Amino acid sequence: MNVENRTIFEGDNLYVLRGLDADTIDLIYLDPPFNSNRTFEAATESEAAGAAFKDSWTPNDLDSAWHGELAEKAPDLYHAISTAEFTHGTSMKAYLIMMGIRMLEMYRILKPTGTLYLHCDDNASHYLKMMMDGIFGKDNFRNEIIWQRAVTSKGNLKKGLARDSDLILRYSKSNDFVWNPEAVTIPYDMQDLDEKTKRQYYYVEPGTGRLVSHTSITAQTQNPDSHLTYDVMGVTRTWRWSESRMLKEIEAGRVVQTRPGNVPRYKRYLDEQKGKTLNNIWVDIPNLTARNKERIGYPTQKPIALLERIIRASSNPGNMVLDPFCGCATTCIAAERLQRHWIGIDLSPESFKLAKLRLEQHGITKQVIHRKGHPQIYQQERTLKHTLFGRQEGRCDGCQTLSAFRNMTVDHIVARSQSGTDTSDNLQLLCGTCKLMKEHGIQDQPIHLLKNGGILS
Repeated sequence: MNVENRTIFEGDNLYVLRGLDADTIDLIYLDPPFNSNRTFEAATESEAAGAAFKDSWTPNDLDSAWHGELAEKAPDLYHAISTAEFTHGTSMKAYLIMMGIRMLEMYRILKPTGTLYLHCDDNASHYLKMMMDGIFGKDNFRNEIIWQRAVTSKGNLKKGLARDSDLILRYSKSNDFVWNPEAVTIPYDMQDLDEKTKRQYYYVEPGTGRLVSHTSITAQTQNPDSHLTYDVMGVTRTWRWSESRMLKEIEAGRVVQTRPGNVPRYKRYLDEQKGKTLNNIWVDIPNLTARNKERIGYPTQKPIALLERIIRASSNPGNMVLDPFCGCATTCIAAERLQRHWIGIDLSPESFKLAKLRLEQHGITKQVIHRKGHPQIYQQERTLKHTLFGRQEGRCDGCQTLSAFRNMTVDHIVARSQSGTDTSDNLQLLCGTCKLMKEHGIQDQPIHLLKNGGILS
């Protein structure tokens, strides 16, 4: 691994991700912009004062070359993303290109046993899943986790149902991934037991208030000649335990007789049991409120408990956890508390300050490394063709049809024979058909005729 533990990078995460070694990260959690068309700012009186980001996207927010790089590395994915423009407009296409070029790098640096959790909401979740299926493969999709942020809603039901949940898409890189099921097992909520558990644990023990189940300890088949057949509290049966084990349980008060003559049974407490295994709907971790001591005022801050569950479930102590949109560093705090290594990346210089502050608040005084830039010199693997492809948004500059990157050719708008220059403003990409027409058509007709109804035959 070419980056030290407890490092916060300040800068564009794309270039940091490209500087990380391949197959080195065990778990990635990202809570990126949601394409919500909003601007977020921390309250001026909060500890996160100064933190702000814009969550709206247009083609002007992108590096033009990202189109071409994505189209060259993942042509099918690029065309799938391009369809978002027809159903949701250019904003969604721009957002998905921004996410897609970064997600390719996250896939590269994730270990074969690694897992990625993508936090989003219903603004773009279905488009993001399409993108993720294209990068990780649909067979590596594991869960769509629904996190209910609030148990009770204050939404305006006159126009529909309240939007009180986020989505977390969970993908692995292969079938051999880390999974710790005990991380998604929670203690029973005495106020919200299922009917089966209520029937089993119906008795409330006087004095303690604990729910108790009286479980049979007799053998399924009675055998008078068995060494397990003996008298317990005046009742002779074939038991599941030896006499010595039975005496220990009686002395511990765990074998009881509800009334004289009844068959003794084993006393089992509900609060000692394994607990309830969660499904993909999480309703037990509420979002942070203004009164919560954990809240520092960062506009999209998530609860530490949510991150701790994710980290426990898909990593082990000593593993490396990465958050490429680390914001107020909740992932870093949770990883440190669970003895994982971690790296955070964020554009804002506030992230390092908040990470250091929050670590100190949680009694963690170990040194945090602040780095600007990226792990190594970033070699731009791009060409003029990548930039032109982005400038034209994947369309041939003649017929304006979406075309594969490999099928486009760099061409002069005004031919050299007509004093055309080699500068980028006189260069374009043409599909094969338009290139052929231009080369063999009337030379004094400029290429713009193709854009205005030129016949392509």
